[in-house]
This record gives sequence, C-alpha cells and structure tokens, in this order.
Amino acid sequence: MRAALTIARRELGSYFRTPAGWVIVALYVFLTGVVFARYILVPGSPASLRDFFAVAGWLLLPVAPAISMRLVAEELRAGTIEPLLSAPVSAAAVLIGKYLGAFGFLVAMLAPTGLYVLVLDRTSSTPPDIGPVLSGYVCLLLVGGLFLGLGTLASTLTSNATLAFMVTLFLVLGVLLAPSAADFVPAAARPALYAIGLTERIGDFAKGVIDTAHIVFFLTGTAWCLVMGACVMELRRWR
Repeated sequence: MRAALTIARRELGSYFRTPAGWVIVALYVFLTGVVFARYILVPGSPASLRDFFAVAGWLLLPVAPAISMRLVAEELRAGTIEPLLSAPVSAAAVLIGKYLGAFGFLVAMLAPTGLYVLVLDRTSSTPPDIGPVLSGYVCLLLVGGLFLGLGTLASTLTSNATLAFMVTLFLVLGVLLAPSAADFVPAAARPALYAIGLTERIGDFAKGVIDTAHIVFFLTGTAWCLVMGACVMELRRWR
C-alpha cells in the first residue's frame, strides 16, 4: 500500500505539472459555473442544485477519459513501463497508485464547485437542503470513479493515449446506454443490461437518496476494472 500511495502522489503531481491538467480543471469549473449562473441563480427559483449535478455528471463523460487516457498508455509509449514493472512492486500496486492519483485529481477538480453551494446559500431566501447536495457530490465521485476505472483499464490495453480515450468513451457510453439496448438483445440478456444501467441509480442520488446498493454497485464495478487492468499489466510483466 505504501508503494501505491507513493505512485499516487507522483501521478497526482504530474497533472499539475503540465498545462493539460490546469486546462481540464479550468474548463470544468467554467462550464459548471455557466450552468450554475444561468440555471441555478435565477430569482424566485427553488434553492436546488439538481440541474447543476445533472450537467456536472454529463461533463464527466469526456473529462474522465481525458484524465485517465495517459495513465498507463504514456508509460507504454515512452518505454518506462518496463523499469516500473521490474521494480519490487506488484502490478496491482502500480495500477492502484495510478488510479488513486487520477481520482485525487478528480476530487481536486470538483472541490472548487463547492463555492456554488456557498453562493446559493447566501443568495437564496431559503438555504438549500444539505441532503441532496451531499448525495449529489457522492454521486459525482462514484460515477467519476467508475469512469476512471474504465479509463484505467482501457489505458493498459494500448500505448496510444488517443485510442485509450476513444475506448474509454465508448465503454462509458455503453454503460450509460445499456438499458436502451435491452430491446434488441435476447430476453435472457436483458436483466444484465438493466442491472448495469446508471440512469436510475443516478436519479436516486439526485433525489437525495443514498442507497448502499448503489454504492456497492459503483465500488464493485470500479474494483472489477482495476482487477482486469492489473491482470493485463501482470501479463506484460511476464511477456
């Protein structure tokens, strides 16, 4: 675990040592700020951040692949993956460390949006209900964590960061649209497609409901992605 945390700190720092990391944060905060100013800070409207969280969640669709696409793919392209895998560190520790670094960047990206809650509290006649606000942020972290897990897995499969971005994007879209495809598959496969759907789960969080079943779903999905990614990296170690 110590090795994974060391890799996580290095990975997190790398995002802020390049302009790309700052650009991602700035664009995300700017776009969510526009939504907040245009649709939330409306005189006479209820003090609710539901629309903000809905848009913030959809913005993760391109942002999460952009954060995760270089995690392993860049190491493969530069040839630095061999020294990393030959070190006395397990492939799982390497992958978990890289994932935690990306997740830490996600948290840093979401942190400035907390100002919107304070602004809404100061400008509204009635303070916003803290329950839906907390569940909204929990939802963003869980959804973003799952998307990063998919991106980390995709990044282990190729040395091309752009290709890793596209694979992650299609995987995320596949998870989001899985229930919609249920009518086009055999009846036996439909329960599985409905089970991996995210729309109803996100909808519950938007209502302020923090269901432990949903939390387990997201954490299990993320863990599965990391296990598969670690297996891919372990195969690279022995090639």
